[in-house]
This record gives sequence, structure tokens and C-alpha cells, in this order.
Amino acid sequence: MISILYSLASIGWLVCFILVLIPLFKTKGVLHGILGILCGLYPFIWGWINAKQLNLSKVMLIWTICFVVMIFSGSVVSATAFQQIQEAAQKAQPK
Repeated sequence: MISILYSLASIGWLVCFILVLIPLFKTKGVLHGILGILCGLYPFIWGWINAKQLNLSKVMLIWTICFVVMIFSGSVVSATAFQQIQEAAQKAQPK
């Protein structure tokens, strides 16, 4: 269930990333657009700075929520997987 939530948040994150990257290319040019592709933090910060001017407030809010959900669900999935690996290793050890 949590992994599905992580997957949906990841898709939402990617869509919002693209929706912010397009105006970044249009307003700042190709060099800033490429920088945005290489460093995902740049479009995120740029998007929040220019959210009202470019009417990106809803997109930025959704992007932020997706990012928080990804962090939370990713850590839960990782902890669960780590616990399962430890349990499997304990079962595999000879007594």
C-alpha cells in the first residue's frame, strides 16, 4: 500500500517538475532549462519564487506535497524492506 502511494507521489512529482520546467525554459532560456534538468532543486526554488507571476501556485503546492509524501513513504518502505532482510538473514543462520 505504501509503495503504491510512493509510486503515485513519484508520478505527481515528475508531472509537476515538467510543468515548472516548461516555463523555466520559456522565461529564462535554454541554459537555465538545462540547469533545471541537471539540478532538480533549481526549478523547485525558481518555481516558488515565481509562482504568483507565472500562475504556478497550485502546481508548486502539489509538487511540495508529492515531495513530502515521497520522503515519508520512501522511508517507510525502506525500513520495512530492511526489517524483512534482517528477518530473512536471522532465519538463514544455522543454529
